[in-house]
Amino acid sequence: MAGRGRPRAFDRAAALRGAMETFWESGYEGTKLTDLTAAMGINSASLYNAFGSKEELFREAVALYGATAGSATGRALREKPTARGAVEAMLRGNIDTFADPNTPAGCMIVLAAANCSQQNREVGEYLAGWRRRAVAELEARLEQAVSEGELPAGTDVRSIAAFYATVLHGLSVEARDGVPLERLSSTVDHAVALWDSLVGRAAAPQP
Repeated sequence: MAGRGRPRAFDRAAALRGAMETFWESGYEGTKLTDLTAAMGINSASLYNAFGSKEELFREAVALYGATAGSATGRALREKPTARGAVEAMLRGNIDTFADPNTPAGCMIVLAAANCSQQNREVGEYLAGWRRRAVAELEARLEQAVSEGELPAGTDVRSIAAFYATVLHGLSVEARDGVPLERLSSTVDHAVALWDSLVGRAAAPQP
């Protein structure tokens, strides 16, 4: 028989997924401890014993999101043979997640700490760091395309990466506002159609 007062065993992975979806839906500050314990199927003592604190739990939940639902960007940048194809796959893969009716709308990394108060600024900065790394990965993929000759020498990869990251973040907000997948897809069509003009405009004149 279990000792008196011993915490009940639970599925940590399933509990973490419940926390991830709760933070994704309600944001860091909008999520209460009671929301978490209900979603995770555990009591507060088990939560603190297993995860340490709300902030530590949030960081684990964000990491889980990045490895699962939020993995479309990294996968597209690694797997597609051209930079243009990678950018298009990044946008389309993400909107499929943003508009999935079985999960919260939009991107957790964009939305979960959008309005953090000063006392939770470290949480906001943590997510900002994730976003900066994603932009850096996109920029690196564009630099690879320059080195391989797909894009002309002198292409301003930073500006192009910033443009498509901004489009992606806007799509997340639109999805949270209830914009349907077909309209998100239309926005992606227009963004991808700008590729040639962006590359041409961003490339330095060649002698």
